[in-house]
Amino acid sequence: MNNQERRRIRLLFSGIVQGVGFRPAIYRIAKEQNLGGFVCNTPEGVVVEVEGHPRHIEGFVPAVLNNLPPAAEVAAVSQEDLSVRGEQTFQIRSSRDDGDKDVMISPDLAVCDNCLRELKDPRDRRYRYPFINCTDCGPRLTIIRDVPYDRGNTSMACFPLCPQCGTEYENPSDRRFHAEPNACPLCGPRLWMTDGQGVPLADDFPDPVEQARELLKKGKILAIKGLGGFHLAVDATNEQAVQRLRARKYREEKPLAVMVGHLEAAGRIAEIGRLEQHLLSSPQRPIVLCRKKRHGGIAPSVAPGVPDQGIMLPYTPLHALLLEDDSPPLVMTSGNRVDEPICQKNREALLRLKGIADFFLLHNRDILVRCDDSVVTAARGKTVMIRRSRGYAPRPITLQQCYPDVLALGPQLKATLCILKGNQAYLSPHIGDLETPEARAFHSESLSLMERIASCRPKVLACDLHPAYYTTRLAKELPHREIFRVQHHHAHIVSVMAENGLSEQVIGLAMDGTGYGTDGTVWGCEFLISDELDFQRAGHLEPFPLPGSDKAVREPWRVAVSLLHESYGHDWQEMAQRLDLSAFASHFELLNSMMASGLNSPQASSLGRVFDAVASLLGIRHTASFEGQAAMELEAMADLPYEASYPFLLRYEDGRTLLDLRPLIRTLAQERINGIDPHKIASRFHVSLIKALAATAGEIRERTGINRAVLSGGCFQNRILFNGVTRELEKEGFAVYTHISLPPNDGCIALGQAVVAASRLKRRKS
Repeated sequence: MNNQERRRIRLLFSGIVQGVGFRPAIYRIAKEQNLGGFVCNTPEGVVVEVEGHPRHIEGFVPAVLNNLPPAAEVAAVSQEDLSVRGEQTFQIRSSRDDGDKDVMISPDLAVCDNCLRELKDPRDRRYRYPFINCTDCGPRLTIIRDVPYDRGNTSMACFPLCPQCGTEYENPSDRRFHAEPNACPLCGPRLWMTDGQGVPLADDFPDPVEQARELLKKGKILAIKGLGGFHLAVDATNEQAVQRLRARKYREEKPLAVMVGHLEAAGRIAEIGRLEQHLLSSPQRPIVLCRKKRHGGIAPSVAPGVPDQGIMLPYTPLHALLLEDDSPPLVMTSGNRVDEPICQKNREALLRLKGIADFFLLHNRDILVRCDDSVVTAARGKTVMIRRSRGYAPRPITLQQCYPDVLALGPQLKATLCILKGNQAYLSPHIGDLETPEARAFHSESLSLMERIASCRPKVLACDLHPAYYTTRLAKELPHREIFRVQHHHAHIVSVMAENGLSEQVIGLAMDGTGYGTDGTVWGCEFLISDELDFQRAGHLEPFPLPGSDKAVREPWRVAVSLLHESYGHDWQEMAQRLDLSAFASHFELLNSMMASGLNSPQASSLGRVFDAVASLLGIRHTASFEGQAAMELEAMADLPYEASYPFLLRYEDGRTLLDLRPLIRTLAQERINGIDPHKIASRFHVSLIKALAATAGEIRERTGINRAVLSGGCFQNRILFNGVTRELEKEGFAVYTHISLPPNDGCIALGQAVVAASRLKRRKS
């Protein structure tokens, strides 16, 4: 074929196309179609030039897109024609590091089946090697220093490849071609064990994994260096060991996740449906919240009082070795102290986890990016994200519009941050609550990381309305051209709108524990007529005082007292004595005067606090050791379907629909006094709330004609509420929209803030 019968094109593939076997796939397809040219990693993406018969050129891109490696994700392809060069062979060229950086970094991927087979094969040179990986699995985000994603830009740069690994790395037909973490026992990272003081143990056990297994069976607490940080591990069937871990970590009752070796083991401790199986086995390997079985063999103090058990399968070769054969399920909780980020480095762990861990299982592959385990659950046959981190972040969310560059600093609790660039929203892995200096330093780390990943440093910032939030203050300190302050619940609703590509007005149901309102009060049961630019508060729960302010969050009995005060007036103390609140009678007079005067008793319309109050009225929980505890235990008690409902009132005042739950509280309290089964009452409360929220939305639709309902907020982590409200609204003819990739809790706020700010900026420019 002469040059006149040939064609040459240049392609730029952007997306998750580096470190995932994309170039070998390109190489194989080009060779199969007898094309010349090359493929090369660049900061902008993967550049491909192919030359050959026009028919083969025409079919090249479809062939690539139909045969992507498992972890690859193409966001865009640009194409241009070039002059023919007569090139007959195809090659993989060395990476270039010039140009604008526009590469999406792959999340970390769970160890694949091929690597697991080699791990367990005594004839394989990587037999029982805890760092085995290939282009289809292993660390990505957590070892990266910069893009392009090449070994020299990762924490593997200090491990020169041995001849055998080097041959694999250079061979385009090998599964480990340019697998940047590729290594073996001769040239790669290694494990070792230390005592609680960091002193290496004697070599009586040549295998640190076997040593760790033996110590865990004896009830010891181990700090284990993993993929994105340290875990604290203990035998999940050993009640004394679990209690000792809780005491040392000051984590009194918050549920702990467990890791099991395989799906069969998971099925012994919880109900595992088809979707749960899929999630547990997926390359992301999140913690999956599954309904507990009554006699699952897990120690009672692992997840006390809640209906679900968080379960995950091994996602690194090290985990697979620790959980093989007859190993019991392991508690695997974040290696940190309360309100601090997960430990990342060996010295940091030895210092911060001293006194918690009895022993440390360490390795010398540096973790460059902290990344907690992700948490998901299943509801209505769909995945509901609870915490978006390892396995999912930093994969960007593709939006249906292009926006100006914006940095959103996120909320105070369950913090993430977001960089908006074009039609891509880059959200950081989960950061957590910003209550400590360590957590705020982690937020700063995450900001630097996301600026590198997005190759973007926006000068337009978005933050919360609350003047005392750390992120609100931080916005003023960072270099900026303009700051947009976005109301918390508006951000909730807009995050769902952005995920679903909605731009017209919706009725947003934002249900959570707290958010700073435009009137300076605590909002949390909000019905907002919302678009991307602004909102109108069309309805809300009747406000009630929070005696003690933030103290009421930790002591639900205070909220119970407040709702009795609102529902019974002067007779509230008598009712409180007849209920399960008599232990707090010595505080009643003080609280009465606080609520009457408003002293340290801010007005709140928070649905989360109503859940807390009802849990207290039913005697389930009067004080909470972690956020959402009372509500979770109330949900666990609501296990009787098709229960009757309690009355509520709707009234229209000053352009808003007000939801009055006082009739509900009075009926519920009387049933409690009459000795009705608390399980029945809890079930009826949920049914009543579902009807009340749907009725409020329906009344607003009557006034506005808006038929799109959007659900967000931490209360929708309650599966009974989420399933019930969704079903009720759909039954009434609403088009219902919920989150797709982000959590309904405050982990979605940064995206909403970014889109609101960018939309306002776009309007001004137009």
